[in-house]
Amino acid sequence: MLSRRQQIAAMRQVALAALREYPLPEGRLTFVTHGENTTFRHDSTAGRHLVRVHRPQRHGDGVDSASAIASEIAWLRSIRDETDLEVPEVLPADDGAVTVTATAAGKTRVCSVLRWMDGRIHEDSARPVHLRRLGAAMAALHDQADGWEPPSDFVRIVWDHDTFFGDGMIYGGIPAAECWRLLPTPVRVRFEAVAERMADVFAAGDGVGLIHADLHLGNALFEGGRVKLIDFDDCGTGPRLYELAVALWEYRLEDDYPAYVDALRTGYETRRSVDLSRVDDYIAVRQVGFGLWYTGTAQVNPAFAARLGIVDDWSLEMLDACEHR
Repeated sequence: MLSRRQQIAAMRQVALAALREYPLPEGRLTFVTHGENTTFRHDSTAGRHLVRVHRPQRHGDGVDSASAIASEIAWLRSIRDETDLEVPEVLPADDGAVTVTATAAGKTRVCSVLRWMDGRIHEDSARPVHLRRLGAAMAALHDQADGWEPPSDFVRIVWDHDTFFGDGMIYGGIPAAECWRLLPTPVRVRFEAVAERMADVFAAGDGVGLIHADLHLGNALFEGGRVKLIDFDDCGTGPRLYELAVALWEYRLEDDYPAYVDALRTGYETRRSVDLSRVDDYIAVRQVGFGLWYTGTAQVNPAFAARLGIVDDWSLEMLDACEHR
């Protein structure tokens, strides 16, 4: 396994190669994140942009990355055109394409560039007002999705029972089935129980539509009274209740959790009605998905490997809370 520093250095070279195909002057490239994708901020006289180096097979086994990312961008463009929601704006390449494929340091990756969005992230300083504003924006997003007709070549993840609990996803280059085998036995047994409990719920297909699928406070920027939604990399079709569960998931064990639930519900119900009676079931689904993703990513990312045991313990604690509500 390459060290984290080596991995980031290689992706930086890929980002620089990709930037040669964009209408941007030379500028400064600053590392932002290295987890699912690797991202950099590009500062130049043309402004500030986010350069995304996408992980291969991010959107499922056999799914073409360029097509999946182009579909994400198609939805972003429709949201910008049809609503007042603030979401990322793509910067097309010189040839008008929304992605480029770049090779450097022996790595070939699909890349995309978005205009930078300013704002403050309150993931670690959450208050009910942030969940209320996020809930209202989430409802507006779902309203737009319900009225939008995706193009015929739209390719995004379908967040169904097989995606969460089967072998269709690739996590960190590791098939989901291998991630299941790598789980400690107590964690795997609990995850399997969630899969069994949720089989009939997913089969019913209630409340399914296009969702962001990762809309927690880490993917919301606050500026004044506005909230901006970022990181649509997981977007696809799935249960709307899962969308709300993701927003609450990180706060499930906190003393203020009931206030967060009420705030999210209040914001969402400014536009749409919602029944949160089964939200704990979908928080458990989120924990399974997160645990499998983290396990796979830990096999290729040393920073994740160092915290894998902590995440496993957290999964058990979270599932205890969800099952003994």
